[in-house]
Amino acid sequence: MNASSPSPAQNQASPATLYGGVTNRRVTVRDLAAAKQRGEKWSMLTAYDALTAGVFDEAGIPVLLVGDSAGNCHLGYETTVPVTMDQMVMLSAAVVRGTQRAMIVADLPFGSYQESPAQAMHNAARLMKEAGVGAVKLEGGERSARSIELLTEAGVPVMAHIGLTPQSVHALGGYPVQGRGDEAAHQLLRDAKAVQQAGAFSVVLEAVPAELAKQVTEQLAIPTVGIGGGPDTDAQVLVWTDLAGMTAGRVPKFVKQYANLRAVLGDAARAYAEDVRTGAFPAAEHSFR
Repeated sequence: MNASSPSPAQNQASPATLYGGVTNRRVTVRDLAAAKQRGEKWSMLTAYDALTAGVFDEAGIPVLLVGDSAGNCHLGYETTVPVTMDQMVMLSAAVVRGTQRAMIVADLPFGSYQESPAQAMHNAARLMKEAGVGAVKLEGGERSARSIELLTEAGVPVMAHIGLTPQSVHALGGYPVQGRGDEAAHQLLRDAKAVQQAGAFSVVLEAVPAELAKQVTEQLAIPTVGIGGGPDTDAQVLVWTDLAGMTAGRVPKFVKQYANLRAVLGDAARAYAEDVRTGAFPAAEHSFR
């Protein structure tokens, strides 16, 4: 073995790494900060129930987001706006119960933090005390900095979210790419620096030009999490129903589908219905004697 070749021990995951490392405790904000220093990229997926969250936890996903995207994916809403705090507490508690290692981050839904930092603190405390999450996420850059500062001073880890902010869908007139043009790019950089200064431990960059996301990542000390932000952010997040091919119709450009569970479930349901119709199910092996 030459001097430049890594030893077998070096090839194995260090206990400090997010993948294959320590498994006897939850991932923490310190682990994510250390990953940025190492240049280790990490993944985040949404989760909304104990069963699915458990699958992702066993797969080694280090961070799970209980997103208000549940409004679109599971509750039948057209946007995330109608999602309530009670719904977020219920979903978040289920994800916490279904996992052992992943850091669980929960969204503060629309109307739960915009009124004042005190309102943000009240509802973040609900998610931590009633659901047991390890961190909260809220949308907005400079406009949310005071709330982020209060939360972090009180001991609440905060993941910020800038660029395309889905809770502002009505003000934005849809879901357009953000940060295009000099003025918009400068504002995004100001927003990123504002949330870092306020104490956020990471920031989601949604639907922004890849080169701008790269600049933000290089200028921040905290990890950036891309969703439609190109390949150079410190981490990536996807909505799990998009990743798994459960979403019907058109999906965003930034989504890569790794499975087609919608087809698998549909086939299983049709096969079951046919067996019931023909009397093939339940058979003797499915019946009690």
